[in-house]
Amino acid sequence: MIPGGGQPNMQQLLQQAQKMQQDLARAQEELAATEVEGQAGGGLVKATVTGAGELRGLVIDPKAVDPEDTETLADLVVAAVKAANDNAQQLQQSKLGPLTQGLGGMPGLPF
Repeated sequence: MIPGGGQPNMQQLLQQAQKMQQDLARAQEELAATEVEGQAGGGLVKATVTGAGELRGLVIDPKAVDPEDTETLADLVVAAVKAANDNAQQLQQSKLGPLTQGLGGMPGLPF
């Protein structure tokens, strides 16, 4: 219940929304600049992605390269990228989760 039975202070609500938007933008910038790694095959293949999920690097140990079995290498690459993206999602949840939860109670916002 709103004290005095009046409308919520629109200026205050707008300021809160603006601050949340700024915090969210800052967190997204941090995610884009932060790199996380995933690996497969006991470290034979390592993938590096940003917190936003952009693939930045891929390192393949020569021991993983078998010209007779490129399928295994491809599987290791996919697994390493998936592991890196899983780590990026965890980072996103830790950075953005608290911010987006705060937006859920505001009328008119699609969260």
